[in-house]
Parts: sequence; structure tokens; C-alpha cells
Amino acid sequence: MLALVTKRVLESALEGEITDHLGYDKGDPAGKNGGNSRNGVRAKTVLTDVGPVEIEVPRDRDGSFTPQIVRKRQRRLFGVDDMVISLSAKGLTTGEIQAHLAEVYGADVSRQTISTITDKVVEGMTEWQNGPWTRSTR
Repeated sequence: MLALVTKRVLESALEGEITDHLGYDKGDPAGKNGGNSRNGVRAKTVLTDVGPVEIEVPRDRDGSFTPQIVRKRQRRLFGVDDMVISLSAKGLTTGEIQAHLAEVYGADVSRQTISTITDKVVEGMTEWQNGPWTRSTR
């Protein structure tokens, strides 16, 4: 179960990163004929504290997107599981989630980027919590 939540959080954060990089949400008409755009995903397996987790890393057409939470060629990702457990706990405020993500990303990322990523992670966690899961899969 923790691997599924880790996958959801990482993919949501990556979606937030590419949204911030491109300047528009997935499916937004602003991206049509606007130069750079989304160009699918590539599968990547990262080794975490809970074992291997396969994630889909978004790509952009001109190849200028450089993910920060899971960097290019990075295969090991330790310490993110504590953040995932905290994020999946009920009652965590958006500000607390933002603080967790700022800690993970460090000072290299702007406040706007952290805000965009936070929005995507909150959205992803809400979908997961309200998803079609049975009690045995949670």
C-alpha cells in the first residue's frame, strides 16, 4: 500500500513540476501551438525505503524539462517515505504539505513552483483517498 501512495505522491509532484515548467495545466488550450508542450511519459523504477516503485515521468517536446524530485538518471530515492506517510495522514493543511515539499526540494525551487507542486500533490492525495479502494487495499 505504501508503494502505491509513494507512486501517487511522486507522480503528482512531477506533474506539478512540468505544469510549472510549461506554464499551463494538462489539457489547457493555452498549450496548443504555444511552442513547447507535453510529450507523454517515460517509465522509471526508483528504489525507495518500501522497495522498488515504478513511476511515470512526464516529458516535454523540446527536452528542456528537468525534474527535481526524481532527477534524471536517479535510481535511489530514500527519505521520501516519511513525507508520504505525513502527506497521507488526514488533517494535514496545505501549508504543512507545502513545508514538507519545500524541505524535499530545497532552496533550488521557487515558491511558485512549490505552490504548483503542492496543488498537484493535494489533488492526487484527495483522488487516492476517495478512490475506488477496498478496505484491504488501504
